[in-house]
Amino acid sequence: MTSGCNLIAPRRNRDRIDVAAALAVGALMVSCAPAEGAASEQASDVPTVEETVLPDPTGFEPVAHNADWTPVIQDFDGAPMALVPAGCFTMGSADGADDEQPPHEICFEAPFWIDVYEVTNIQFWGRGGESQRRSDWTGDEHPRESLTWFEASAFCELRGARLPTEAEWEYAARGPDGLVFPWGNEFDGTALNFCDIRCLYPQHDISYNDGHVESAPVGNYPGGVSWVGAYDMSGNVREWVSSLYASYPYDPTDGREVDAASDSVNHRVIRGGSWYEAENGLRGAARSHLMPEGLHNNTGFRCVRDP
Repeated sequence: MTSGCNLIAPRRNRDRIDVAAALAVGALMVSCAPAEGAASEQASDVPTVEETVLPDPTGFEPVAHNADWTPVIQDFDGAPMALVPAGCFTMGSADGADDEQPPHEICFEAPFWIDVYEVTNIQFWGRGGESQRRSDWTGDEHPRESLTWFEASAFCELRGARLPTEAEWEYAARGPDGLVFPWGNEFDGTALNFCDIRCLYPQHDISYNDGHVESAPVGNYPGGVSWVGAYDMSGNVREWVSSLYASYPYDPTDGREVDAASDSVNHRVIRGGSWYEAENGLRGAARSHLMPEGLHNNTGFRCVRDP
């Protein structure tokens, strides 16, 4: 497949935003060629994901329902990525917090790839990632946390990738069906690493024991995999996305994407919840935010790339 970074361009029509594949956002335009010399080893305790042989092109036909899509996985220089097909979904939630409203339709005219797993410690250091602080949990296959937005973004660029936009992240987690959680509409404490009975904080849920007090190795919860084949999009660690924190409706041309790379002041969105969160903060529509220089041991990231 040829590489080329196609970003999104909206066309507003009432509460609908059509997302095309060609926004001229220079700050986010990166090479989509694989990084040379990148580490390619996967530790044995991470689930093996079978690579899919692709027809060309794949994923450009819009998908109307989650069940219409069969996950497509491809290895990019040692990092398995799941293809997210073109399609539409309702971003936000009428039942959620104020910053999740109003719900509005977002459409993607082109597919994109998203990491199957959160970026791990071994992947980060093996590929030359740089950060001012080590992860609090240093196991090879634990997610790389305690790093700034700028450090996460720079690592994705090393891979010829980028951080996902907030809209891309939510679409990959919820799909055209607009699921509440990556696995469905009902909470299931066995499908993720969250603040369960072993959690040391007041919000803990004594109904479940997910096997970990805090961070867990990536890919430990197959019951929580999203419709495209991505693990841990709910729980484990929250994830940086590219977007500045701003009110809805989401509009990538209003500055929240255009200015993000050069803005060192305004908050960035983080998604997915973590081992610290209870049920409400683990929904696919839930939003959090941090200063871009924030260093938190429950915040990591994953990367996306364009086909």
